[in-house]
Amino acid sequence: MAEKLGIFVSSDEHLDHLIGISKAAKKAGKEVSVFLTNRGVLLAKDPRFPEMGELAHVSLCNVNFEAFKMEKPIPVVADKDFATQMRHADMIAECDRYIVL
Repeated sequence: MAEKLGIFVSSDEHLDHLIGISKAAKKAGKEVSVFLTNRGVLLAKDPRFPEMGELAHVSLCNVNFEAFKMEKPIPVVADKDFATQMRHADMIAECDRYIVL
């Protein structure tokens, strides 16, 4: 089984880093899981965000999504991946490595 990298994103300022880290991890044979929360959910509005679809499994905090009055659909994020912080806790438990952006 491939090692798994978890990436927690609470800022809307680091999409370049998120994409770059995800590409590097995938190239190294790692599985990548991303959880967006707080202002991190705003990254889903960026035109480059769909690139994440080929790089990682992406979930986001539905509470923050609704607080920022965002609307579905969001490319890359399936309906079941609009989640709570429990998804974040699950990601931490499932990952071999974990970083915060």
